[in-house]
Amino acid sequence: MVDKGDDGSNCDRCGRDFPEDDLIEEGGVRICENCYINAHSRIKVCDPWAVRSKKILRERAGLVGTQGLTDSQREIYEFIASKGGARREEIAGKFDLPAEELENQFAILRHCELVKGQKRVDGVYIVPFEE
Repeated sequence: MVDKGDDGSNCDRCGRDFPEDDLIEEGGVRICENCYINAHSRIKVCDPWAVRSKKILRERAGLVGTQGLTDSQREIYEFIASKGGARREEIAGKFDLPAEELENQFAILRHCELVKGQKRVDGVYIVPFEE
């Protein structure tokens, strides 16, 4: 549902200024089209079919380890591996990623069986898969 109005207003997610009629109201917040798309284009992390599909595709292509990843995905993986695990907030801050994009990157790395979530005493960490 689009809120129609005359003046500009800020997106509740990214804070950028938009004409009032360009904002989408959802769940009590008003967001721009980019934030709406980002919020609704998440890749599911826990998706056994995606893991199986990714595994088959990577095997057929002869890809192992970080081969076939984007530079950004490779850098995220190497950061996590170098630290033996990192919290989402730490990764998001290091790479200046919004939460939705971090979750998408985490999902792709999880589907490649390169990283996984691990509960520790002080919270949940993203760790190398073999750990």
